[in-house]
Amino acid sequence: MVPFIHITDLHLSHSDLKDPNLHSDTESTLREIIKAISSIKAMPKFVVLSGDLTNTGNLKSYELLKQLLKMIPVPIILAIGNHDNRENFYKVFKNKTSSDPYFHDDVYSGLHVITLDSSIPGRIAGEICDNQFKYLEVTLTKFGSIPKLLVLHHPPKMDPDGLPWGSLSMESTIKLENTLKGKNIVGILAGHIHINRVSQWNGIPVCISNGLHSSVDILETENLRIMEGSSFSICVLRDCGLSVSYVPITPKQKELGIIDQKRLRKFS
Repeated sequence: MVPFIHITDLHLSHSDLKDPNLHSDTESTLREIIKAISSIKAMPKFVVLSGDLTNTGNLKSYELLKQLLKMIPVPIILAIGNHDNRENFYKVFKNKTSSDPYFHDDVYSGLHVITLDSSIPGRIAGEICDNQFKYLEVTLTKFGSIPKLLVLHHPPKMDPDGLPWGSLSMESTIKLENTLKGKNIVGILAGHIHINRVSQWNGIPVCISNGLHSSVDILETENLRIMEGSSFSICVLRDCGLSVSYVPITPKQKELGIIDQKRLRKFS
């Protein structure tokens, strides 16, 4: 059993920027999530942040994020999204100058985590470049039969008629499908669309969290209605597969009662 945390769409913005496009206090929400993670009795093995780490991609926000993440006592896996800035990300987190896509992989608690960069500078939609597909083909052959978890910001395109900016391009989606075929992929973690959703895509669960910034009203099918709401995910990989539980952070929930452990044990 491998427990881990998935957080996406942090949209962190340093308070000095007075960001006019910020829908909520994402710094406060992130601090609350970090506190919640620390309270979990079975400490997760690692934490995944699947893109849109900041809202505007500026240096101050990345520096703030780096400081906040120091409070998490387990490995952290970072991906970047369309709101991020590669150059500033590399300066703060890798201490180097680069504008290259950020992709990497490693093994965590017996799980091979592969992270891709689906961002296209200057665009909202997602795409995976040819170099990353070449890297992915080689990387999928590493570590034998160890199960693999894929992390990227934009989810695969589920609906050919869906909004073009809400996912990977159809070309990248088809190429990803062919590349992953027959491989031991236990799940894909993504974000971008600000919705809590798990979908089966070619037998692979695609797990999306609505993130820290805001949520989207899924009952509004004509326009994009932005709602208050933030959450993160507690994920557990078992022999039978991946499970995901969404933990709401805002708006605050009202406690209705507590059933103690002794009474719970008597239920049948």
